[in-house]
Amino acid sequence: MATIKILESSDSHVKLLLKDIDRVYANALRRFAISEVPCMAIDEIVIHENSSVLYDEILAHRLGLIPLTTDLEGYILPQDCDCKTSLGCTKCRVLLVLDAIAAEEIKTIYSGDLVSEDTRVKPYVDNIPLIKLAPNQKIKLEAYAKLGKGRNHAKWQPVTISTLTDTDNDSEFHLTIESTGSLPANEILLQATSILNTKLKDMKQTIQENVK
Repeated sequence: MATIKILESSDSHVKLLLKDIDRVYANALRRFAISEVPCMAIDEIVIHENSSVLYDEILAHRLGLIPLTTDLEGYILPQDCDCKTSLGCTKCRVLLVLDAIAAEEIKTIYSGDLVSEDTRVKPYVDNIPLIKLAPNQKIKLEAYAKLGKGRNHAKWQPVTISTLTDTDNDSEFHLTIESTGSLPANEILLQATSILNTKLKDMKQTIQENVK
């Protein structure tokens, strides 16, 4: 009989002991935690002013990699939304604004300087450095965050670690998941399990309908 034992658990980290569970299923669960569980990330940038030394493209790349807290019940994937617009609507995107200026001294701009229209979706930590502004330099931009999946871009991976390791017992494995902060580690695990099971059920139904 298959059993699961929680060895370690926190908001950012979970480690399980899987016993008598097929390695293929366990590895699929590990992969789905990386590639199939959606989370929020900045995807579109509208820059109104950037007098810093950093190119717009590099700034956009840095913003895209900031982990954002995610509300899976409040938003849907852009491809599932009826709006079909590039910047999305309130159902599928969140607007974050960055408006910063260095007056008389060099100023470091951090992830916490991003102001979100929805407090449920914001930078997971506020102390990620984005750029240093020299005196009189300014950045003003709009950043649009959307749900996405890690199989499309690494910025949508909700995990930093997702590993399956052997033990001394051939029938036991350790599954370790560490979150970026976008979602609690246990929710990532539950979402990965649900998505994997749904795909398996859909495959079974398709086979039953087409194979006589």
